[in-house]
Amino acid sequence: MQPSRHDAWVGLFVLLGGAALLFLALKAGNLLSLNFDATYQVSARFDNIGGLKPNAAVKSAGVVVGRVESISFDDKTFQAKVVINLNKNTQFPKDSSAKILTSGLLGEQYIGLEPGAEEKNLMAGDLIKQTQSAVVLENLIGQFINSKAADMGSTAASGGKQ
Repeated sequence: MQPSRHDAWVGLFVLLGGAALLFLALKAGNLLSLNFDATYQVSARFDNIGGLKPNAAVKSAGVVVGRVESISFDDKTFQAKVVINLNKNTQFPKDSSAKILTSGLLGEQYIGLEPGAEEKNLMAGDLIKQTQSAVVLENLIGQFINSKAADMGSTAASGGKQ
């Protein structure tokens, strides 16, 4: 069987299709972020980051304004330090607050930024001081079960009278 010039074109087409599928899979899994916009870095400290991961979205008013660059543990404050890359064209006041939120009930976690009222804006290297940690579903369920058990115990101790 003689190779024809169509075989090379078919091979090239298959390689391009495979590269496109790989690109889409990485984008869908939030493992690839091609962003060539200028950014500036700020950081925030949280008591509990839950399932927050590097490259997670940073949103304000539902619009993505940046990405999580890195997450590390500070052994002096015993908190998680999150470094955030914010788009250069979005400026936030210095007294802005950061919360770790979840998309939907069990969705992926992201950082929500709420602008403050101060006139000075965050600059590169600044620390967001007002933070709210992630709500961990297991902790909520544990608190609910403990409160119900305590209610049942107090009802049993009073002899069922209310």
